[in-house]
Amino acid sequence: MHESEKMEQFNGQDPAWRYNAQLAQKIEKQWQEKWDKEGTFWAANVSGDLTDGDGNHADGRKPYFAMDMFPYPSGRGLHVGHPFGYVATDVVSRYHRMKGENVLHALGYDAFGLPAEQFAVQTGQHPRITTEENIANMQRQLHRLGLSLDNRRSFATIDPNYVRWTQWIFSRIYESYYDEDFVRPDGGKGSARPVAELVEKFRSGEKQIPDFKDVAWDDLSAKQREDVLNEFRLAYISRSPVNWCPGLGTVLANEEVTADGRSERGNFPVYQRELSQWSMRITAYGHRLIEDLDEIDWTDKVKSMQRNWIGESHGASVHFEVPTDDGLEDLEIYTTRPDTLFGTTFMVVSVEHPILEHVPSNWSADVPQTWRGGYANLSEAVTDYRRQSQSKTAMDKVADNGEKTGYFSGLYGINPITGAQIPIFVSDYVLMDYGTGAIMAVPGGDSRDFDFATAFGLPVIYTVAPSAMSGETIENDYEGKQAYTSHDGVVINSHVTSTHIGSDDLNLNGLTVDEALAKAIAWIEERGVGKGTVSYRLRDWLFSRQRYWGEPFPIVYDEDGVAHLVPDDQLPIALPEVPDYKPRTFDPDDNESMPETPLSRNEDWVNVTLDLGDGPRAYRRETNTMPNWAGSCWYYMRYINPNDTEHMVEDNEFDYWLGPNHNDTAGASGGVDLYVGGVEHAVLHLLYARFWHKVLFDLGYVSSPEPFHKLFNQGYIQAYAYTDERGQYVPAAEVEEVPSENGTPKFMWNGQEVFQEFGKMGKSLKNIITPDDMYDTYGADTFRLYEMSMGPLDESRPWNTKNVVGSQRFLQRLWRNVIDENTGNVVVTDDELDEKTAKLLNNTIADVTVEMENMRPNTTVSKLIVLNNHLTSLKSVPRAAVEPLILMLSPIAPHITEELWNKLGHEKSLAREPWPVADERFVGQDTVTAVVQIKGKVRGKLEVSPDISAEELQSRALALPAIIERLGGVEPRKVIVKAPKIVSIVPGE
Repeated sequence: MHESEKMEQFNGQDPAWRYNAQLAQKIEKQWQEKWDKEGTFWAANVSGDLTDGDGNHADGRKPYFAMDMFPYPSGRGLHVGHPFGYVATDVVSRYHRMKGENVLHALGYDAFGLPAEQFAVQTGQHPRITTEENIANMQRQLHRLGLSLDNRRSFATIDPNYVRWTQWIFSRIYESYYDEDFVRPDGGKGSARPVAELVEKFRSGEKQIPDFKDVAWDDLSAKQREDVLNEFRLAYISRSPVNWCPGLGTVLANEEVTADGRSERGNFPVYQRELSQWSMRITAYGHRLIEDLDEIDWTDKVKSMQRNWIGESHGASVHFEVPTDDGLEDLEIYTTRPDTLFGTTFMVVSVEHPILEHVPSNWSADVPQTWRGGYANLSEAVTDYRRQSQSKTAMDKVADNGEKTGYFSGLYGINPITGAQIPIFVSDYVLMDYGTGAIMAVPGGDSRDFDFATAFGLPVIYTVAPSAMSGETIENDYEGKQAYTSHDGVVINSHVTSTHIGSDDLNLNGLTVDEALAKAIAWIEERGVGKGTVSYRLRDWLFSRQRYWGEPFPIVYDEDGVAHLVPDDQLPIALPEVPDYKPRTFDPDDNESMPETPLSRNEDWVNVTLDLGDGPRAYRRETNTMPNWAGSCWYYMRYINPNDTEHMVEDNEFDYWLGPNHNDTAGASGGVDLYVGGVEHAVLHLLYARFWHKVLFDLGYVSSPEPFHKLFNQGYIQAYAYTDERGQYVPAAEVEEVPSENGTPKFMWNGQEVFQEFGKMGKSLKNIITPDDMYDTYGADTFRLYEMSMGPLDESRPWNTKNVVGSQRFLQRLWRNVIDENTGNVVVTDDELDEKTAKLLNNTIADVTVEMENMRPNTTVSKLIVLNNHLTSLKSVPRAAVEPLILMLSPIAPHITEELWNKLGHEKSLAREPWPVADERFVGQDTVTAVVQIKGKVRGKLEVSPDISAEELQSRALALPAIIERLGGVEPRKVIVKAPKIVSIVPGE
């Protein structure tokens, strides 16, 4: 055993220079202060004040932008699971600096939102105070971790200068519309364009003014002009059903409502209400949001989640004439299957559909009782059913297993092909904000329509049959039983010689579904009763919140209710003081309650006199606020220069850091080189950010079409929790594992048996371990090393504190290979490397470089442990071997490696030292596969040299993360080595 190895067995007072928690903390604090003072991790911009620590600009250096998803500063602080992604991004950032790249790595704070406001409602403390305290605590915890952040670039979304530019971006979106005919430079069609261009098209007559066929644009009133433009703007005022959550006192976007119709935050029930709200026309970008996924380096899982959420479908809009007492009304539906028009036996509209304004006073006498939904008269049905519907969540309405309720509206639609009168029913399983709020029902081909038809005694016509069946056969096999929902088959029952609009012959019989689709769409387009079109599952983004703690809209209203933008030079609009932060109708049990915003209670702020270019006038401010997604939609750009008062982001700086082809790792899409965060943001944040970025790209404010080129979803650190016989959680740190008679471990707490479960860390589960606990007990480097060695970054893993000591021991061995623990003197030599050491070193450099390029720090650690253990076995440690080892470990354990590098005589930080390069003369050799067993079961494999010694094979086997995890920090009772192929381990008790 190497002399320094014996020191690990030291049981008395630690030597003065022993690497323990106390020395680790001292080293870490010193290096963190030095890094801060010298600007070690400062990134250099192309120009301006943001230079590197030496005062240099980028000067053509290759940029690399690595970023974590925007953290929300929780009042509870961090537990050990939170920094996992931050450490991973930091490892990558440090590695790329050593490759000579100009690395931008910064962290800001997503500081608006519900938690701080809810705390304010409970305590009366201003959300800003709460938020800033939470930010300060989080900054302290993360700084102690040794993250290589450029802290000059940090900011919070609540900073006035940031709010200003968020409001500025909203203004640009508000002043834009989507021109579907505009040809982009890449050849694609469709782009955001200034509303001013649309106005000129209306004024010149190039484009017809909707609803004002023979009226000149300048002859319209200001209110009329604004109403027209509102139908085109990308940010617009909508009055439609929204997701009202009384428990939170606010309206939620569809994406913030869970599958069971409850709020994602707080799990409160969500109800449908009709309110005037701000929305964003994200649906205009539906196709591009799908199409451009092919240009970015994201996982297939996330791309699939976005495609499914956007839900692009191709079909047709079809117009049905509806005779009413007020004349013929037009009822437009969207269907993906216009070929099934022959099988349409009824129609269904949503409870809020405007066609219901034309229902007759009552049903005719021949309307079956089953169609009346249990109501005595039609007016009662209209009012009572709408009231009942409002008490349901959106998911209750569309649940497949729910009871199909509704009533006949008294109206009929005319089938444009057959001329048949189609009864129009009302049911809340059709939602107003999906499609047109109306469907043509084909019970022969849709299970939900079939259930409705069965409940109301409506006919079923099959229009598709399996190829081997005739129409009679399918009716015999399916009639009264189920719908035939398969796309495979032949079309039947779809032939007329005289259609509703002429003596046309239309015959779809015998065609495949795809053939019939194409023929049906062509027919309805030629006759002007419909149009082939694209629809999306994605709904426009509901952008209003009835809350205090959010960005105010840069919008005011005049005496006619016309919205006006506040000029850019009057931004930011700051939040006023309010008497309290609680919505006045904040009643979780009253689903009839409606929101009143806290901002509306400051009349001095709401009512304002402004000069918007036509002299001072009285206006009323918008009292809704933006959702917290607004600030997180564009924060990555602000890292480039958070102090810029002239630009959202300067063109040349954007092009350098985020532009197309700015880096070999980024394609023509441009964007952040590496974006690390949880997969739970696959739809909400990522979809919203892509939408905002594309609008800014279309308008020429940024030069890349995508914000994030490479996305990496880290796994999660989970933990064991323990409950007693009552089901109450007990402190996990106080639980002891003891053997039982049958060999299955038992868990004891205060003398009583408790029961183990696995999942999240949480205060209520009494299993939280904080980074501060780890810093005090082991130091930041050991904490970082353990998290990076636990397994692949993209997999979740269990936290086990007793295994952390294994990471500490590795660092202690490395320390002793360089430093005499009694004197603090350096003990390395300048000896040349023997062949075995040279081979191992250079193969390690080659392998570790591959692992680091592919974000596999866990396998990096295991290879470095093997190299370090080999050096421990030598009589003396050569500088030529240990210095490359220190450099390769430095991204993961930066403080101890900086200290060792300094003690080896290097005055400058190793942060920008070149990454080691392998000598190809020593790389590659014949290998055999060695299996590593525990209790006879294979738990790992190693590729080793045929002449490996038993000692080295044992060392490498014990360094495998899977073996370390299973041994749980306990030395094995016995290790049997049969080099080079088998290592058999008997674990200790």
